[in-house]
Formats: sequence, C-alpha cells, structure tokens
Amino acid sequence: MQRRELITLLGGTAATWPLTARAQNVKKIPKIGILWHASKEEEEAIFLGAVRQGFTELSYVEGQNIKLINTFAAEQYERFNANAAELVALPVDVLVAVTTPAALAAQRATKIIPIVFVGSIDPVQMKLADSIARPGGNITGLTNLATDLTAKRLEVLKEVLPNALRVGQLVNSSNPANARRFIAESQVAAAKLGLAVQPVEVRAPDELDRAFSMIEGQVDAMSVPNDGMFYNERRRIAELALAHRVPLMVAYKEAMQCGALISYGPSPTKIYGRVPYYVDKILKGAKPADLPIEQPTLFELFINAKTAKSLGITIPPTILSRADEVIE
Repeated sequence: MQRRELITLLGGTAATWPLTARAQNVKKIPKIGILWHASKEEEEAIFLGAVRQGFTELSYVEGQNIKLINTFAAEQYERFNANAAELVALPVDVLVAVTTPAALAAQRATKIIPIVFVGSIDPVQMKLADSIARPGGNITGLTNLATDLTAKRLEVLKEVLPNALRVGQLVNSSNPANARRFIAESQVAAAKLGLAVQPVEVRAPDELDRAFSMIEGQVDAMSVPNDGMFYNERRRIAELALAHRVPLMVAYKEAMQCGALISYGPSPTKIYGRVPYYVDKILKGAKPADLPIEQPTLFELFINAKTAKSLGITIPPTILSRADEVIE
C-alpha cells in the first residue's frame, strides 16, 4: 500500500470515530402512547395537565427525556382499537389507557408492551388483571372505585332530599359494561333507601338534551357516575340539570363547580397525576405484573350552596358539617 493511500485510509477511519461515538452516546427518548377518549387535547387539558405535572415532578422534560404521543377517540370507543394498534406499531415503550374500553383495546393490541390503565372501575372483573395486589401479564394501573361509591352517593342524596322517591341514573351506553354495573349498583342501593332508579342512557354528548327533556318531572334527582364523557360534558350536564330543576349528584368536584348540587368521590386529577409514577417504575425495569393496582383512599364531599338556594333546597347541618368544602 502506498503512503498516500495509507494516510487517506487512516484519516477516513479517524473521521468516523467521533460520529460513531456520538451515535452511541445519543440516549433513546422513551415514547409514551396515551389513549384518550375525548376528541382533542383541549378537552383533556385538566387530566393531561395532571399527567404532565406528574412527569415534571419526576424530573422528566417532554421532548428531552420523554415523549408523549396522544391519540383521541372523540367519544367513539371503537376507535380505541385502531389508535392502540397504531401506537403498538410505532412502537411505544409504555401504553397508557384512559377508561376501561381503552384498557381493553390496549390489552387486545399487545401482550408485550407494558400498559398502565387509569379510570377502570373494576379491572379484575373486566379481566384486565388477575388481582389488585398482583395484576399479572403486561398491565397495571389505577382504579377509581367508581361503582363502589354509587351506594354512598345515593345515601348522601337521600339525606339531602329525604322526600325523594325516584332518582335518574345517567349512564354512558357506549361503555356497556360500566353502564350495566352502574345501573345494577344503583338499583341495589336505592332499594335499601326506599328509592326507585330510572336509568337514563346516552351514547354521545348530543343526546344529553333529549335525555334531560325525557326525565323532566319524572325524577326527583339525578346521579351522574364517574365517566370520561360525562366529565368532559360536566358544564353542559350541570346547565341542563339547572334548566330542568333537577338536583344533581356527581362524582367530581369540577362538575359541582359548574353547577351540580353535590359531588362525592376521589380527586380525578390526583389519580391521573399518579400515572407517571407507574410509567417511571416500568421504564426503570419494574414489571407491570408485580406493580399492585392503586386504589384511592381519600374521598371528598363538596356542596354547592348557590345551586341549593336556586333549587329551594336546604342542606342539612349534618351534611354541611361533613363537607370538605361548601361553595357559597
């Protein structure tokens, strides 16, 4: 080999070393795919904000050491299947599923990629997990105990409205498993309280006006469960309830702040804020099968005194004394 050729060869090889070293030093940014039920980021702003804040608290910076890939089903739950398949095909490092239908779609889409669900009412009965303590498989997450609180909400409602005889139970029939459970739970609880339950089914936000028109004069109050679509439509639901003079018991403070009479349940933003802690553990090597499903332990009671006054309802002192907050 001639000297010039040797110098050229060595020079070319040396030039590739820094590039190779730089390539090896580039750290992969984990991709987190999220299956949201609403139609756009603005509609999930509160929960997405809670998720982002949770990652911030764990020293993640979006775009630098973590990437969130948000997909939206626009309350058309059959879209969860396609959205989940797209995220799996990328692939993402962790799949976050919001609501039970999203979790079931994620479970169908992959048995390998770790899944963290949030907002599932009974993951064991829905066969998402083997048990609360040891979920098994590639899935774990956070439950909001939604149906377990149905009886308690009706008890509070009856205490506030002792003369009530018939209560409407709003359910999202696009989520049939949850709808059936909410109806069954409310009927059992209502029977013990001397109440009759009238199921009120809606499949989409544009059916809410019709639903409230149908129950006007037919029920003494309405109970609204913890459901993603109802959360996003909380303001419209509260407005319709006030327009039809129907006292409203809801599952979350944000709906009560929009005009519902009472809310009782765990804080959904606190639950969503815990999602990053599960993702972080998984990214650091934990197996979903070994991460116990988290259940809320704090339940809050809020009263809207302004709404009570407009409906001519006097809140009993026993309820006011137990309330975490009363909005005047």
